[in-house]
Amino acid sequence: MDKKVCISGLGYIGLPTAAILAKNGFLVHGVDVNEKAINLINNGQIHIYEPDLENVVQKVVLEGRLKADKKPEKADIFILAVPTPFKDDHKPDLAFVESATKSIIPYLEPGNLIILESTSPVGTTEKIVEWILNERTDLSIDENKSNQIFVSHCPERVLPGKILKELIENDRIVGGINKLSTQKTAEFYESFVDGKVLQTNAKTAELSKLTENSFRDVNIAFANELSMICDDLNIDAWELIKLANHHPRVNILQPGPGVGGHCIAVDPWFIVDAAPERSQLIHTARNVNDAKPYFVIEKVKEAARNLTNPTIACLGLSFKANIDDLRESPAVEIVSKLAAVTNNTLYVSEPHIEQLPTHLQNLNINLSSTEDALNNADIILLLVEHDYFKLIDAKSLENKVVIDTKGILKHSSNRVIENELSRP
Repeated sequence: MDKKVCISGLGYIGLPTAAILAKNGFLVHGVDVNEKAINLINNGQIHIYEPDLENVVQKVVLEGRLKADKKPEKADIFILAVPTPFKDDHKPDLAFVESATKSIIPYLEPGNLIILESTSPVGTTEKIVEWILNERTDLSIDENKSNQIFVSHCPERVLPGKILKELIENDRIVGGINKLSTQKTAEFYESFVDGKVLQTNAKTAELSKLTENSFRDVNIAFANELSMICDDLNIDAWELIKLANHHPRVNILQPGPGVGGHCIAVDPWFIVDAAPERSQLIHTARNVNDAKPYFVIEKVKEAARNLTNPTIACLGLSFKANIDDLRESPAVEIVSKLAAVTNNTLYVSEPHIEQLPTHLQNLNINLSSTEDALNNADIILLLVEHDYFKLIDAKSLENKVVIDTKGILKHSSNRVIENELSRP
């Protein structure tokens, strides 16, 4: 009999995971609070953008291997893939994890495997055990008892735009609350993952994901800080980084308007919260990256002061190139703040969405095609390096102020701000 998997959360991680598992022979029951998403999935459609995902979902739904609902069902394996944001004071918010855990508690049976895939603060997997055992005294985590359940953490580590590929090819880290939980979790992932499945304990697995994204955040902060130094010194940051990277042991990343997404912009705060006195470098990097959008906003305001009632075109809203994911996007923050602090008309071009996020819809913002945005703008602010934007004709940028936070636009403007944000 095919094993059944119940996945809580059908977003950017949960739905691709559900599709891959169904494709690999599991019966998958997906759970989400979004009724529109549920209906789309059950019709073989998707509510998010990810290359090739809709084709896989359509196939496994037609085969009867994937269905979505608002309520869990009994299963052999339960996967929690819900958001783990932080609160206003950068404290971890485990409300979604707790809610998802409590929703599956009535359906648990001895022998079940529960896996937390959500990136979480250290100790979250143990909290899941507490939540379960407080309500289900008939279950146990004692490896010597027949009523035991198995609980582990296996953080996702995929890149949007390549999720289906990386879910299979990437190495995975699995850490259980005990050795048997770790072993059973490893066996599950080894059944469909081509990469290595590395075994550890739950706390180490939790910290490993936070560490990976904090490492990336620190490196991005170095590039962003360097770009602001270059702006003060009137030096081309991209040329500088290109030259420095010719050193055989130097690999500086590219600067941008900030850091976004559901991982890099969030995960370091979990470490800072857990060990505030020991995480000063990580904390500083977060502050540098969180401050970069305001640096960009000041550059736009500076340009606007030199023009008479200029129109501003903002190119890109997603947190990275070639996706529709706007979570924690510095581009969204910049556009929102610009709309609030200036009286200028804002045109926004984001080829991967059909409507603005709700909180931007009542502002003085026009979602338009890239062509219309360029034609109407006096100031062009590039925020995301979508491939589409790399094809912009230099002639369309003539006689306009160009502020390029990603360093990709080639232009021959006679009114360009001479700083690191505008140079190719």
